[in-house]
Amino acid sequence: MGEFDLIARYFRRPVRRAALGVGDDCALLAPAAGMHLAVSSDMLVEGRHFFPDVYPAHLGHKALAVNLSDLAACGARPLAFTLALSLPRADEAWLQGFSDGLLALADAHGCELVGGDTTQGPLNICITVFGEVPAGQALLRSGARPGDDLWVSGHLGDARLALDALLGEMPVQLPPPVLAQARERLERPTPRVALGQALRGVASSAIDVSDGLVGDLGHVLQASGVGAHIDTTLAPQLMAACAGEPVPERLPYGQENLLRCVLAGGDDYELLFTAAAHRRTEVEAAARQTGTRITRIGAIEAEPGLRLRDGQGGLLDAQYLAFDHFR
Repeated sequence: MGEFDLIARYFRRPVRRAALGVGDDCALLAPAAGMHLAVSSDMLVEGRHFFPDVYPAHLGHKALAVNLSDLAACGARPLAFTLALSLPRADEAWLQGFSDGLLALADAHGCELVGGDTTQGPLNICITVFGEVPAGQALLRSGARPGDDLWVSGHLGDARLALDALLGEMPVQLPPPVLAQARERLERPTPRVALGQALRGVASSAIDVSDGLVGDLGHVLQASGVGAHIDTTLAPQLMAACAGEPVPERLPYGQENLLRCVLAGGDDYELLFTAAAHRRTEVEAAARQTGTRITRIGAIEAEPGLRLRDGQGGLLDAQYLAFDHFR
């Protein structure tokens, strides 16, 4: 099977929204009048971002999900994406599974595959996604203000829990149902696209949690010129694997590892956002409207820096670093 046969069989589809899709030198997109085009790219590399034995359909899903998560953090509606794919060989079974997972998520969000590139080489996936957002309404990292509530969607820490377990870096073995649940979060994250759009005009800032809560919040604090505190007693209810139960019963490797997973785990692809305290009702309405779990985890403060508070309001004497490819 040649390169162009591969594209035609697994990735060529008719477009409905784009002016021109796969098959020409460029795709053509036409955002509606008064809209800005939101563009983001993410790359997944075998051995760095995913295990070699990952189900191809899960990998296809995640490859697009991490890009859609960036659009969600901007409050943008997905339009289209391009796919650059490096493959060791043209494995038809792998390609069928990968394209099925990729295109199922694309269809769920009305996001059209409009072009890209394929080549032979180490397995590497790079997607560029395009969305639209009304001019002046994009959610940015720079809008947080002192007194704002600090919120997070969904659950945090499960992806890191799965990664530690799969790498054999845990002192105990996770029960199979807990590991399966955590691995699902690692390999099939849910991009919060609907929530991002519902928060336009309500949230003051937003970012997606890809490199860890503490690190990604740091980007918001720096861009906004503010500080914040986080209530770390909420950590058990943020990790789905804990199911809100006492840590020793469900997560026997300890409180410190729980905090590390939740605060610095990464690969969560949830939304971290801020909103003025008087907008709590609107934030909760946006969550109900989109069927999304949210938790208020702290607040923005004028004093620079991030403070991690315990149950008595004291400060934790610990540091949690975000993921960094080159650290």
